[in-house]
Amino acid sequence: MERTPIVSDYGFNYGAANPGYVPSAAAVPAMATAPAAGTNAPSAPPASMFENVPGYEGTVAGGGGGYLPPPMPTVPVPVPEPGPNQPNWHIPSITEDAAREAFVSYASSKCCYSTAPAKDGVITGMEPFNTYRYRLETFTESRSTEWSQEPYTNQPVDGFIQRAPGPWEIAAQAPAFFQESTQIIRVPYTSSVKPCHICLGMRKTPCKECAGCGSKVCWVCNGSGVRHGNDRCMHCSGRGRENCTWCSGHGSKDCQTCRGKGQLLVFINLKVQWTNNKEDFVMEQSSGLRVENLSKVSGREMFKDSQYMVYPVMGFPDHAVAQASERLVREHQSKFLQTARILQQRHTIELIPVTRVTYSWKGKSHVYFVFGNEMSVNTDDYPATCCCSVM
Repeated sequence: MERTPIVSDYGFNYGAANPGYVPSAAAVPAMATAPAAGTNAPSAPPASMFENVPGYEGTVAGGGGGYLPPPMPTVPVPVPEPGPNQPNWHIPSITEDAAREAFVSYASSKCCYSTAPAKDGVITGMEPFNTYRYRLETFTESRSTEWSQEPYTNQPVDGFIQRAPGPWEIAAQAPAFFQESTQIIRVPYTSSVKPCHICLGMRKTPCKECAGCGSKVCWVCNGSGVRHGNDRCMHCSGRGRENCTWCSGHGSKDCQTCRGKGQLLVFINLKVQWTNNKEDFVMEQSSGLRVENLSKVSGREMFKDSQYMVYPVMGFPDHAVAQASERLVREHQSKFLQTARILQQRHTIELIPVTRVTYSWKGKSHVYFVFGNEMSVNTDDYPATCCCSVM
C-alpha cells in the first residue's frame, strides 16, 4: 500500500533549510555477510536506514544536526520596560586597619612570605577606585534532534501511526529561571524496526581476537605441535593451535550493537537544553590592578532587573557601562532569537571596591591592592620572600 506522507504544521521546508544541519553521509552498500575482523565495518548507521519524518528532515544520527529555530510566537512579545534607577553609586572606603588585616592574612597564607612587611610596614597612602561590573544573563531554551537506536526486544513500534509532533510542540519540564538543565525526550510516532547495520541482521560478528577462526597459534610451541625435540606439546595436544578464549572457539560473538537480536529499534530523540548565557563587562580602571583578578571576587550589587527581555540600563553615571549595556542587550536578543527561545533576561551592576595601598618597608615604597567583598589582596612586589625547596 502506498504511504502518503503527513505534512507538518511547520511546512514542507521546516528543518530542511536550517543552516546548522550537516548533510547525512551517503548510504553504505550492503554486504553479503557480517564484516570480518580488521575490515572497515560501518560504525555509524547509513542514512538510508532512517525514515523521512515530516518536520524532522534534517535529523542525522549521532547528533550534529544543529539547533532547530523556534516558531514565531503566537502572542505579542512583551515590550521591555526601563529598570529602576539607583541614585547611590558610591563605594565606601575601607579603613587602614582593615587594609592591614587583609594584607597580613594574605602574607600568612603564603608559605614563602614573611609577615613582617604586612605587620610593620608603614602605610603612606590609600586611594579608592570605583570599578563597575555589568553582567547580562539570557536564559534560553534550545532544541535539537538526532536519530537514536537500541536493540529491538519487542518494544512497541509507533512510526507513522499518526503525525509526529513538531520539535517545539513537545512539552518539556523547564527548570527555574537561570538554572541550566538538559532533558532527552523520545519523539512519539518516529520509531521503526531495522536490521542491525553492524551484523547485517546475522546477530553475530567475527571475533576480533582470532579473526573469526575460533583458534589461535599455540603460544607454547609456536604452532609446531611439539616441544623439546619430538615431545608433543601438552598445551595444545599437538594441534599447534588453541581455542580462542574470547569467543570460546566459536569464531564469533554476539553483536554488541544489537546485543545478538539482529534488529534495532530506531527513533528520534529530542534534546531540550536550558542555558544561562552570561556575559560580563568590567570597566577599565586606572588603579593598576589587572582586570582578570576581579573575576574571582564579588561586589556590592547596586542594580538588578529581570524581565522577559530587559531594557538597557538608563541613568548610569559612567557612559562606558551604559554603552556596554546597550550593546550586550542588542547582541543577545539578536543572537539567541535565531536559534533558541529566550525565556528570561537579567542584568546587574556591581560596585567592586578596589583600594590601592602604598606602604613603606625598609626605606622602599611598595604597593598592594585590596579588592572585592572578600577583601582579596594582590601584589607583585612583596619585599620579604624566600625560596622554598622540598628535600
